[in-house]
Amino acid sequence: MRPLTKIKWLIWVIPFLFACQPQVNDLFQMDNLVAWCVVPFDSTERTPQERITMLDELGFKHFAYDWREKHLATMEEEWNLAKQNGITISSIWIWIDDRSNQPGRLSEANERILQTAKKVGLETQLWVGFNDNFFAGLSEQDAISKGGTMIQYLCKRADSMNCKVALYNHGSWFGEPKNQVKIIQSLQNPDIGIIYNFHHGHDQLAYFPEIIDIALPYLWCVNLNGMEKNGSKILPLGSGDLEKGMIDLLIEKGYTGPFGILGHVENADVKIILENNLEGLHSMFTKS
Repeated sequence: MRPLTKIKWLIWVIPFLFACQPQVNDLFQMDNLVAWCVVPFDSTERTPQERITMLDELGFKHFAYDWREKHLATMEEEWNLAKQNGITISSIWIWIDDRSNQPGRLSEANERILQTAKKVGLETQLWVGFNDNFFAGLSEQDAISKGGTMIQYLCKRADSMNCKVALYNHGSWFGEPKNQVKIIQSLQNPDIGIIYNFHHGHDQLAYFPEIIDIALPYLWCVNLNGMEKNGSKILPLGSGDLEKGMIDLLIEKGYTGPFGILGHVENADVKIILENNLEGLHSMFTKS
């Protein structure tokens, strides 16, 4: 190729290549963000209609549904309202403890959730967290085996509903992504995801880069939070001194979202918390 021709070719192709790459600001558009920790954290105790209206006003297109017992009576209404307003229920929280959940016998709440999702034809992700008591006193191999058996059962239930299972870090042994990956690999099922939560990762800050490398092939969502070493569990995005670097590293290593936006503050109006986190996220990545 003659030098002049080569220069002309580079002038044409380089902007095209950059256009094909996801730009940082594009990663934080509302289509790539998920409202999370919303239902139980709201001092105004919004009704399902009020909550969906609030999410719609904020511009959310995706809503990860967590709950407390008192919300189960209205979850079907809320899911239907979300659909009517163009908001996708991107996941449902499932909590497993050793006292009331075993393969083949789930707690009344979990069973009700799965039956209701099947009834309304909700095809979504099940974000599965485990109580510490599920793995208490077990060797690592026994914990992998027991956790794998439970996850395998949940995957079978999820498959029957056209849903998928993702493992959610919530502290302790199961909260370590390396252990979640061991469970996934023991099942030889590549269609199981990992949901990583900054607000449950304070004990993992020293080896966060390693966590990304381990979890990235399975990473389906990262829920963001302001982060400081030895800081509060919950901080608004943009108010910590570590979260931007953590997000930058995720993007550098190839993660493109989605990202969860938390409403996780007790005794506060969840709309204000979501607004503050949205503003904090964009302030970190908007060029002046």
